[in-house]
This record gives sequence, C-alpha cells and structure tokens, in this order.
Amino acid sequence: MKSLKLIGLALGASVALSTAAFADDLTIAVAGPMTGTESAFGRQMKNGADLAIADLNAAGGVAGKKLVLDAEDDACDPKQARSVAEKIAGAKIPFVAGHFCSSSSIPASEAYADGNVLQITPASTNPLFTERKLWNVARVCGRDDQQGLIAAQYIAKNFKGKNIAILNDKTTYGKGLADETKKALNKAGVTEKLYESYNKGDKDFNAIVSRLKKENIDLVYVGGYHQEAGLILRQMRDQGMKTVLMSGDALADKEYASITGPAGEGTLFTFGPDPRNKPSAKKIVEAFKAKGIDPEGYTLYTYAAMQVWSQAVKKAGTTDAKKVMETIKAGKWDTVLGPLEYDAKGDIKQIDYVVYKWDAKGGYAELNANGT
Repeated sequence: MKSLKLIGLALGASVALSTAAFADDLTIAVAGPMTGTESAFGRQMKNGADLAIADLNAAGGVAGKKLVLDAEDDACDPKQARSVAEKIAGAKIPFVAGHFCSSSSIPASEAYADGNVLQITPASTNPLFTERKLWNVARVCGRDDQQGLIAAQYIAKNFKGKNIAILNDKTTYGKGLADETKKALNKAGVTEKLYESYNKGDKDFNAIVSRLKKENIDLVYVGGYHQEAGLILRQMRDQGMKTVLMSGDALADKEYASITGPAGEGTLFTFGPDPRNKPSAKKIVEAFKAKGIDPEGYTLYTYAAMQVWSQAVKKAGTTDAKKVMETIKAGKWDTVLGPLEYDAKGDIKQIDYVVYKWDAKGGYAELNANGT
C-alpha cells in the first residue's frame, strides 16, 4: 500500500513537472501553401522551420522556453491567408515565418500588425509588402524590382535584337515581377513584341503559344509559378518551338523538372546565390541531407528567418514583437544565408540575384559571368 502511495506521488510529481514544462513552451508559426499547386514551396518552408526549431531547442530554446511549431496552410489564397493570420494573432503567437505567395503575405500582414505578430517572409518578393510602412514586416529574400532588373540585364545583353514576349499570371507576385522586368527592359532600350496575361491554374496555353510562334518569339519571360511555366514550356515544344523560357524564383523547385522532363533544359530563372553552397550553411545542409532532405529553394531562407527572430529575441531580452522588430532593424544577424542587415522598411541590405539554367537531368546551376 505504501509503495502504491509512493508510486502515486511519483506519478503526480511527474504530471506536475510535465505540466510545468508545457507551460514554458513558446509557440511560433510557419505559414504557407502546405496544399495546392504551390505546396512544394510549403514543404520547403516546413522543412526549414522544423530543423530550425529542433536546432534552437537543442541549444536551450528561446527566452528559456522550448519552441513549438504551429504550421498553417494558406494554399496561396489571400482570403485563407487572412484567416490564418487572424488565427495566429488570436492565439497570441509572437512570430510567424511566412507567407510564400505575395498575394498571401500582404493581406496577412495587416492582421498580424493588428494582432502584435512579427512577420518575416522567406519568399514574398513583391515590393508592396514592405512599402506600406507597417511596423511588423520584414523578409530574408530580395524584391521583384531587384530580380526583375537582373533578368532584364541578362535579356538585354544575351538576346539583343531578338523578339521578346512577356507573360504574367495576374497574381500579385507574377504580374508584379513581369511588370518590373518589363520596366527595366524598356529602360534598357528593349521593347517587348508581346505582353499577355493568363490565369493561374490554366492548363491549356495553346492559344498563347500559337501567338508566340506567329511572332517568332526568341525568349518568353513568364511572371508566374512553376506549374504554369512548365506547361507553357511543354506546349511550346509540342508546337516545335525552340523559344527560351525565363522566369523568376518560383522555378526554384525540382517539381518544375518533373513537369517539363528533359524539355526543361535551357530554362532560365533568377534567384539568390544558392545558399546550399555558402560556407555559412555547410553544417545545416549536411543536417538536412542526413534526413534525406535537399534544402533547395526557400528551405534555408525559412531557417534564416527563424535565426533572425531568435537572435533578436535574445538581444532584446523579450519576445514582444515590436521590441524585437526594433532590434532586428538595428542589428546584424548571422544566418545560413550569411550576415543580414535591415533597412527601416524591413528589406535586407544584402541583395545579390543571379541567373540559373535548368539542365536535361532535372538540376539547375548558376550561370557564369559570360552567360554560360
């Protein structure tokens, strides 16, 4: 009887300790397209967040607390993203790494601002995200007016005197990127022969492809996502066209190659210097590969967003979102992407977009200075 009583006391103590440990947990969030056509990028973000939290917890947590991840799905839908943001704000979660699509990040940021949530997007590149003077927004990636300029410079140099077309999918990201590329091209003295729109989610692009063929287009720039870009490329090849397709950072996932197959060889896109090749990421890349994960695309960008926030919390001595954001903008942060510093808007000061080319084996590599 005595031993049973002791066991009961021990179990009670164990439950009490477990409850106390749970009370000291700190929930943070990652939000992105965990389902839908852009779910490949949602997986990248979730992978990055999972390992970042595991590493932070192994190092003692943040503010003396164990981190717990709340992963939310916005499906790259603006209304769903707003609903997710309101849920996160209502739960008093102090930080979110998200979202992926600019059309999600922008409406969500307003709910986060009202709910005192600090938001760092790993991937949303539309300039408007940081141009509205919201106190709570930042990013670890560049902007469309920066990558559009790099794309335009490449096109102007390597396709001088050729026929250029520009397409966009009417989304905040796609149209924004296409417009920035067009603006930079026009400023460089290049006038596109065709500027057309399509709807995100379209499958049949034969009408657009026929127009591209009629106009003898040498390069088509696509402001949009990898699913539609891959189908446009395939349908161009089906019509016997050798036109080069170029796009933005939304092509940085192997799913593009699974759509195009070997036909995707020669496709161009802009993205930051591959973080997998940076000395600052070597140890983390090895950790991902040990788990069977290739940290491509925005995986390491999400990891970096977690690093910036956690380091700023430590320096600020609080998880209060406004104080942490003030600290972020005033500091310099060591991340897997290298050292990052911020301007008053929440944009990083270190910008360095480059051009990549897909090969026939389903991989991509950064082009040399001479464009090869």
